[in-house]
Amino acid sequence: MSLNPAALTARFLLELIAIVSFGVYGWRGFDSPWRYVLVVVLPIAAAALWGTFAVPDDPSRGGDAPVPVPGPVRLLVEVTVLFGGAVALWAAGLPRLALASAAVLVVYQLLAYDRVLWLLTGRAAQS
Repeated sequence: MSLNPAALTARFLLELIAIVSFGVYGWRGFDSPWRYVLVVVLPIAAAALWGTFAVPDDPSRGGDAPVPVPGPVRLLVEVTVLFGGAVALWAAGLPRLALASAAVLVVYQLLAYDRVLWLLTGRAAQS
């Protein structure tokens, strides 16, 4: 699995966009007083999910794994958070942003095929 700095930067930016998207949904998708709570809670929940479940010794994360999981589970977490951000934008009434976000995520996943294969083949658990 390559640790291309451009790919790592792109993934980090996609993570941030997804987390912010959950906040946008919390604000636009709910009425007061819930919006004030959910604009904070939803992004924190997404970030906690992203940061908690990790493959042990994942070189793209510095090797930290608060809750160690196998590669396919980590891939599910990544897909859930990243594409969940696009779904959150859709639910917030921003379909163009949601579609653009989903399109960028599909392109990223295709370009990051080496990481996806690393997670799916089980080598992630053995590395």
